[in-house]
Amino acid sequence: MAQDPLLTSTGEISRLLEIMKRLRDPEAGCPWDVEQTYDTIAPYTIEEAYEVADAIERGSIPELEGELGDLLLQVVFQAQIGSEAGDFDFESITRNISDKMINRHPHVFGNESRDKSAKQQTIDWEKIKAKERSSKAQSGALDGVAVGLPALLRAVKLQKRAARVGFDWPDISQVLEKVVEETHELAEARDELTQAEVEEEFGDLLFVMANVARHMKVDPEAALRSANAKFTRRFEGIEQRLAALGKTASESDLEEMDALWNAVKQDEKARAKRAKSA
Repeated sequence: MAQDPLLTSTGEISRLLEIMKRLRDPEAGCPWDVEQTYDTIAPYTIEEAYEVADAIERGSIPELEGELGDLLLQVVFQAQIGSEAGDFDFESITRNISDKMINRHPHVFGNESRDKSAKQQTIDWEKIKAKERSSKAQSGALDGVAVGLPALLRAVKLQKRAARVGFDWPDISQVLEKVVEETHELAEARDELTQAEVEEEFGDLLFVMANVARHMKVDPEAALRSANAKFTRRFEGIEQRLAALGKTASESDLEEMDALWNAVKQDEKARAKRAKSA
């Protein structure tokens, strides 16, 4: 019996496309893969993108290679679904992005001078994107900001778009004043308003915090991921110290764990100081 050509490594993009086509075959494919749609695959695509970012943040290059492969698979999966529906295919996807990159880089692929700053290139990029949006009948300043983006990231993008047309605080001090105002409103809502109204006030506070991040040139998603990692690391430090005492977190209390938290925090700062002076 001849060996299945897909089991050998050659022409990798073509091989991957054929593998996905085989997996989606209604008769001989995988039942799970056959059942998937644009909508059901979308959450996996988002998850894989985050896993790529996680591997980069942890500096794990071997893992990054695998995660990029997983993310590529999501593109191939959606491309196969699109091909079956007659909407698009992998070739049209790659042609579209190639044309877009050439159009958005006239200083590389056209006659424009490359002698401009990164800031000017960013301004030019946004002008080109604005033309693209106008060709799609997206005339509003906020048109085209994807609804499915992570909420903090979308908040920043919405604020950037509004800032381009002059709807922005000129100074960060005014943004920080708004943080104080929204914090007070949330505190009042806690005692006086419904849960839905409390949620609305909390959302207002988060939106302003995203604006603070934008003004301070901080990526709020990256900052929160870092804070999550720090909390995880320090809480695990509490658990380790409790284990040395023969206890678990559930056998401790807030006062003891808070003291251990401060001890872990001080140890981290001391290590960082030693590393900086080394």
